Amino acid sequence: MDADPPEGEDSAAGPKEALLAALAGCTSMDVASLLRKKRQVAETYEIEVSGETTDAHPRVFTTITVEHRLSGAVEAEALRRSIELSATRYCPVSAMLSAVATIEHRYQLTSEDGTSQEALVVVTGPSGAHVSEDRPVPVHDAVRSS
Repeated sequence: MDADPPEGEDSAAGPKEALLAALAGCTSMDVASLLRKKRQVAETYEIEVSGETTDAHPRVFTTITVEHRLSGAVEAEALRRSIELSATRYCPVSAMLSAVATIEHRYQLTSEDGTSQEALVVVTGPSGAHVSEDRPVPVHDAVRSS
């Protein structure tokens, strides 16, 4: 672990980055396990977690985005449900962070035929969990925010 310059050399993850990595590890292990139980075969699985912090110290996370990116023989509904269960029931890191920050859980799925779709699954946070009613959207039609 390291700190940003001038205190550190910025050569490794800092404490906040390690916290996001813990969230990524926790939820991805849940989702992978649930997909295996559902007999879904992911050829690739990547996860990206990013967060926004307050400007004032101690610069805590206010919003976090978790995006699961999979390809293979995975049904969108099986993936959606697996992410929902991880976010709302199984991942303790997600539960702890949701007590103080809003976490948006989403996915991008590329099927065996090369078509891609994405969807928002659930938003968790201090006010509870809101399961999205959105259905998957083909990636070429999706509006993505930066």
